[in-house]
Amino acid sequence: MFTWERVTSNGFELIGSDPQPLEATGRRAIRRGSSGGNPRIVGREPADGRGLRLVDYPGRVSVRPESTTGPADPMLDPGASYALDPRRVRGLLGGVAAATSGETFRTTAPFTGQPLAEVPVSTAADVAAVCDRGRRAQRAWAETEVRHRARVLLALHDLVLDRQAEIMDLIQAESGKARKHAFEEVAHVAMTARYYGLTAQRHLRGAPRLGAFPGLTQVRVNRAPKGVVGIISPWNYPFTMALSDGLPALVSGNAVVTKPDTLTMLTALSGAELLREAGLPDDLWQVVSGPGPVVGTALIDAADYLCFTGSTTTGRAVGAQAARRLVGCSLELGGKNPMLVLRDAAIGRAAEGAVRACFSSAGQMCVSTERMYVADDIYDAFVAAFLQRIESMRLAADRSFETDMGCMVSAAQLAKVTAHVDEAVAKGARVLIGGRPRPGIGPLFFEPTVLEGVRPGMSIFADESFGPVVSLYRFTTEADAVARANESGYGLNASIYTRDVSRGRRLATQIRCGTVNINEGYVPSFASIDSPMGGMRESGLGRRQGPEGIHRYTDLQAVASSRVRVAPVGLSDEAYARLFTRSLRLLKRVRRP
Repeated sequence: MFTWERVTSNGFELIGSDPQPLEATGRRAIRRGSSGGNPRIVGREPADGRGLRLVDYPGRVSVRPESTTGPADPMLDPGASYALDPRRVRGLLGGVAAATSGETFRTTAPFTGQPLAEVPVSTAADVAAVCDRGRRAQRAWAETEVRHRARVLLALHDLVLDRQAEIMDLIQAESGKARKHAFEEVAHVAMTARYYGLTAQRHLRGAPRLGAFPGLTQVRVNRAPKGVVGIISPWNYPFTMALSDGLPALVSGNAVVTKPDTLTMLTALSGAELLREAGLPDDLWQVVSGPGPVVGTALIDAADYLCFTGSTTTGRAVGAQAARRLVGCSLELGGKNPMLVLRDAAIGRAAEGAVRACFSSAGQMCVSTERMYVADDIYDAFVAAFLQRIESMRLAADRSFETDMGCMVSAAQLAKVTAHVDEAVAKGARVLIGGRPRPGIGPLFFEPTVLEGVRPGMSIFADESFGPVVSLYRFTTEADAVARANESGYGLNASIYTRDVSRGRRLATQIRCGTVNINEGYVPSFASIDSPMGGMRESGLGRRQGPEGIHRYTDLQAVASSRVRVAPVGLSDEAYARLFTRSLRLLKRVRRP
């Protein structure tokens, strides 16, 4: 197999593949036969001011030769290439706060399988030392005025927008998502930085509370930072999840130690680099790396508060470990998110929104729609419109904003999605569209898939797939649709399509989910930073965003003072009790809480 790669500043970019490339206008290909199992460069030429190279990969359509040990190593194989500029990668890896294990793990690009990085691994002792450093730095940071801390976030806002192309390149290289979905992360981090940069003083200032007796007792409630906040972030939103939860912790006077997922370390490290450039003092935002059972566990043992985003199974373990230490935690966990399309819904708008709700980031979102309940009156018309839009989707491994969907992040995730679909079909479900991997596009691509006939007993019925797969169901009454939406033990996100927004809001109060969007899948709640976001039931504890998203990183302190003695001089305890009783009756009469 012959593969065209364009020479770029970041290494080589896959252009396309041909079984037997011939002479073609604009690119001079040299026809060659297979030369055995090893790839070889068989031709080069300039193109638009940048070079193309033609590589012979026998029997393959990807940028890696057949191997049982993973992608080819560019240090050993002249036909292999890095997905990113190795110099840039080394610079980012220098941001790992401590990694003395002597071990590394390799990450690869989902689009192509090319090597990305050899990431150094931290030890439990490294994590403890990093948290100690953060705790020392945090003491001075807590004494810094809130307005000065907020300036770092506002500077970060500008840097993120200015560097968005480079950030999106990293997000795509590590996660395999489409360009438009990588931009969502850029926008969300900028919006979060701006929101807390401009509102932190309001959220954190002390506030008076009612004292026991008007004019005699005064109470003021202060907010004190927790200390060191640990953040364990997932791979699916590698930039926004690595940064957005930590920004309110930072501006409220805490130090932050993050453990990003091992698949997406570079994107998280780029965020830490931007914070340093924004003026953040040393040791207030540190990154550790390595497997969750070792590094994540050590972080929970050392931090004063823990923020975790991930699976419900792991979240239970995180919560139990934090509880043993009596430290707080917030957990955003799994979801099996429902969408209700009511009989009065605008079919075109609902179909268009459903594509976005189900297939953004290839369905690898905590808030992605995986169950869709459609009113029987419009079911056929809606399904036809939905499938028509899916058929026109563009899947590609590129940096174009015209691409509608990228790929799975890993072989394990592809295998899980494939297994869910295959098992459902074997047990009687019907594939209306999709249902297959697409290795011709890239090694980890899976088609956007719609199923009918999914029922209990199939894994996909109740388990989170976390991929581009949705199951369709008919309903006749709205009460039935709400009941079925609530059948899942999860409760993260839901959506309702209806022309009657007031009716949609009334129905939303009956759905046991932390966010419900009307006439959109997830964007309104996700993008409204002043609004809390999180899960009910098995989808987690606590909330990110809004006042709740910053208050979780503080401890409350009540400071009370009294102008008189608690027990007036000259009264016996019994006489004082009678006086106090009359005072309580009076306060109720005048409606004083």
